Amino acid sequence: MDKVSGRLTVFFEEPFWVGVFECVSGGKLSACKVTFGAEPKDYEIYDFILKNYDRLRFSPAVATDVKEAGSNPKRIQRDVRKQVLNTGIGTKSQQALKLQQEQLKTERRAVSRERREAEKQRQFELKQQKRKEKHRGR
Repeated sequence: MDKVSGRLTVFFEEPFWVGVFECVSGGKLSACKVTFGAEPKDYEIYDFILKNYDRLRFSPAVATDVKEAGSNPKRIQRDVRKQVLNTGIGTKSQQALKLQQEQLKTERRAVSRERREAEKQRQFELKQQKRKEKHRGR
């Protein structure tokens, strides 16, 4: 049975507050970046998670090593303090988000290329139809 863990990191990235959802499942990490705008309160974040988590678009999975969390409460408190001081997102999360961004870019390019070709074809057919109409009577 796979162990699934999730983490949300909220930080200030000029000029907005940004949240990064990280999901580790089966040794693979996938991430999703959400822009909040103004600084979100705890209850706003909780409400956002409850209402919108199923609509988040996570990046493709990136291989990562899973660390077992220590149960020592003092160590956990130190780790939390380090994470709060260390702003930003982890490199694995950055890789996952970059991979998602590249995939969306290729999809966007393909769609725009198809749209451009369809418009070109439509213009060509319109031109051909006009030529036929000119020579219809003679």
